[in-house]
Amino acid sequence: MTVRLTLVCAPAAAERDVRFGEVPLDARALRQAGEVAALLPRASLRYSAPSDRCESTVRAFQWDVVTVEPALRDMDMGRWAGRTLGEVAEREGDGLAAWMSDPEAVPHGGESVSQVCDRVAVWLDGLPADAGRVLAVADQSVVRATVVSALGVPRALFWRIDVPPLAAVHLTGRNGRWNLRMGALSAVPDWEES
Repeated sequence: MTVRLTLVCAPAAAERDVRFGEVPLDARALRQAGEVAALLPRASLRYSAPSDRCESTVRAFQWDVVTVEPALRDMDMGRWAGRTLGEVAEREGDGLAAWMSDPEAVPHGGESVSQVCDRVAVWLDGLPADAGRVLAVADQSVVRATVVSALGVPRALFWRIDVPPLAAVHLTGRNGRWNLRMGALSAVPDWEES
């Protein structure tokens, strides 16, 4: 059977400075998530990353049954958690440059890009073959890692994948082979036609 996965990136708070780690959603982000809920396809399995941001998104979607999946947790930012990109660039510019260019680098003491890709690949390949339609809400790093892992592209491309808030990634998979299907949530693919 074919697994049909729609992975939705959690919304972002309106905070101006990009901050590493957990940033709670504001009312605007929750309202946007609620507006997107009607565009999501039905699914036999629903997953959420364990972050407050993803769990708040699930509540805004009004999902009644969801599995909180630890493998979908956001990248561990180590000592950079809670700091802005500007602060890290100012204090640890060389470390930031290494992290952005080398998928194995861990200058912050957290997880490398490769470690996140490995973790997500294990989850992706472990989805039951008879799962049918699957929906998952995850943070931006996990959506990127899913695309990298599903397509088998070099991990150095991780940072070249732009994932805006509430973006949807559609994947179809069978026997360890995944295909990417592009489309906005307003154009959720009609899986019955494939």
